[in-house]
Amino acid sequence: MTLVADQRPVTSTLTSNGPSPSPAPASPAALKSKSDINISIRRIQEMPGDQRTIVAITNNAQDSILRTVADVLGRPWRSAVSLANVREREHCVVGLDVGTWVATQHGSAIEELTNRNRSQMLVIYTRNIDQKVTLDADVCRECDYEFLYQESPFFRRDLTRFLSMVLGQARFHEDLSKKERTWFISTTFPDVRTALSNLDILTVGADAVEIRVDLLKETHSDGSFSSIPSLKYVGEQVMLLRQRTELPIIFTTRCTRENGRFPMENPQIYYDYLRRAIQWGVEYIDVELWLPEEIRKKLWDHRGNSRIISAFHDFSGNWKWPSEEAQHVFKESAKYADIVKMIVMVNSMAENYELEYFRSTIRANYAHPPLSAVNMGQMGQLSRALNTVFSPITHPLLPIIAAPGQLSVAEINGALHVMGQLPKRDLFAIGSFKSTPQSVFFEKCFNELGLPHHFACVNRAPRGSTEAFIMQPNFGGAYINPPLSASQPYLPSLTPAAQAIGLVDTVVVHHDGDRRMMVGENAMWKGIRATLTRDFVPSAYQDRVALLLASSEAEAAPAIFALQSLNIGKVYTVGFRSHGPLGAGLEPFTTVESIKKVDQPFVIISALPPEKSLLVQPLLRHYSGNGRSNSPSSPNATEGVGRGKVFVDLANGPRKGDPLAVATTSGWTAYGIADVGAWTTVETLRLLVGQNIPFDFVRMASGRGLY
Repeated sequence: MTLVADQRPVTSTLTSNGPSPSPAPASPAALKSKSDINISIRRIQEMPGDQRTIVAITNNAQDSILRTVADVLGRPWRSAVSLANVREREHCVVGLDVGTWVATQHGSAIEELTNRNRSQMLVIYTRNIDQKVTLDADVCRECDYEFLYQESPFFRRDLTRFLSMVLGQARFHEDLSKKERTWFISTTFPDVRTALSNLDILTVGADAVEIRVDLLKETHSDGSFSSIPSLKYVGEQVMLLRQRTELPIIFTTRCTRENGRFPMENPQIYYDYLRRAIQWGVEYIDVELWLPEEIRKKLWDHRGNSRIISAFHDFSGNWKWPSEEAQHVFKESAKYADIVKMIVMVNSMAENYELEYFRSTIRANYAHPPLSAVNMGQMGQLSRALNTVFSPITHPLLPIIAAPGQLSVAEINGALHVMGQLPKRDLFAIGSFKSTPQSVFFEKCFNELGLPHHFACVNRAPRGSTEAFIMQPNFGGAYINPPLSASQPYLPSLTPAAQAIGLVDTVVVHHDGDRRMMVGENAMWKGIRATLTRDFVPSAYQDRVALLLASSEAEAAPAIFALQSLNIGKVYTVGFRSHGPLGAGLEPFTTVESIKKVDQPFVIISALPPEKSLLVQPLLRHYSGNGRSNSPSSPNATEGVGRGKVFVDLANGPRKGDPLAVATTSGWTAYGIADVGAWTTVETLRLLVGQNIPFDFVRMASGRGLY
């Protein structure tokens, strides 16, 4: 079964301190023309991101990484001998072998790198940690970014995520800003390898994962530990963590005065580590307020696409929220921060209410940055439930808690339920499917999150049965398969996606006091889009050719919307003609001769039903001969073209033939309904309960029966 998902239009928590609501969903009559639909699509399309020429510096025998970088970006590539050979605004990915470059430039390579036109050139140092190659520290320091990877196993998705991040195409902060509550979990392990086997469970409910660099222990050959782990060790730890989670990472070097282990004698050490974290493409950088302003400003000025969390901690027990000092700390933190974090030790329950008053004054007086503030200790646990911006959480499987009084996400949800902030609701899966696997899976999720809700799978029977469930007084939301027409009178509000696609597959309930508003969503497109961007950055699809097979326009609509959100070029259709608002840029294949129009589609999506899914196989074979020209068969090549070749099969159920196997053997990057369904389940749960379930947990916990 395919689930559905989308972004929830709720109060912003990361971009504003105030309770300003997000734009209201459109009513069914709000979007009627193709121009209205095109405006809606443009609002969600990817921004172009960084347009500079990309230079990938490689080590000896690392030509394959240059080709992979180009393929992930959907760009051609070529080799060069120096930066002088790199042209401005060049669409190619340019590769430079560091050994050859440094040797041929006779000492001027560093000068050339330092004096480059940074507004026109983005330089990435790519380093295989498995190779015994000496790191050129001077070259690395002058590069914009550094990508660390292993040759075996190689995680292409890690590279895709890294490139999306450094090119400004990742929307992690904007997406989290739309959530009512956000949490992060801190990995307090001395070696993140210890956490990897349980990471899927540890991060259930978390929106980001923190790596406590000061708690890492690097073991020497004699069994002793470094007082500070080396940058080499820390870089490998970040690499391993990013390979195993899709969540944003928070990079933290906590000092000894603030319950950490990093010494405070030399603030430059903090700059060196935090600056390198920015180069590694880490999403959030925790910068402590005690650091000299010069360092904090320098990190802010060179943060790239990373976000800065300004962190302040007070363990004295003498802190007072109603004081000029508290106001001063926030103002100083806000100078160089995307989020201000203030964490203090308290001794009485009353101090939680003082914090809430302080929080309200900050919201009233400052639109940005948002405040994340909690009280430590048992007396401060109430504040952890009331804080809505990046609340730190723990988990029973962690070896130690990161700070006194930390609670798990299940404990916080339990407290919110007791306080009446999280009332029990009835959630439904409405449609025709196997109810048992679905119910068991959702119960697993609810139990892990500590949610009080009741979930039930019900078959959609005669006309009006769906309305009967939705109109129940305790109705808390539903996903619907097959989807409903977007013109249902009992759904007065629709999101732009639902209106454009014309189908509703998720019903979300918003409460404003006693007032209840139901919003129709179509979110399957979100799962398709997440699948398409697993191994290719969003901009790789821009202006490229797509081929879409379906029996009807309705079956194809979510895929069309997903492709258009990625700025796709021409979309050729097989099996249907588009007459609706999404028809712009679509052209039907009507004869065999039509196939000759397309040299090589970047992506093929089949929305055919299972009994017809084998019809896509001849097309997969036909275009297999025009695959990636940057294949390993030509290791001495100096240029090549990455052509993509992505195949997504949306068929669900028994079928004749195996399109995924044919696609894989023909050189396509292939995804099936299990991938799309898992991603859509992630988005659906965010919609229905406002909390995050990791993709890998969905695949692990759902079992084969879910899809």
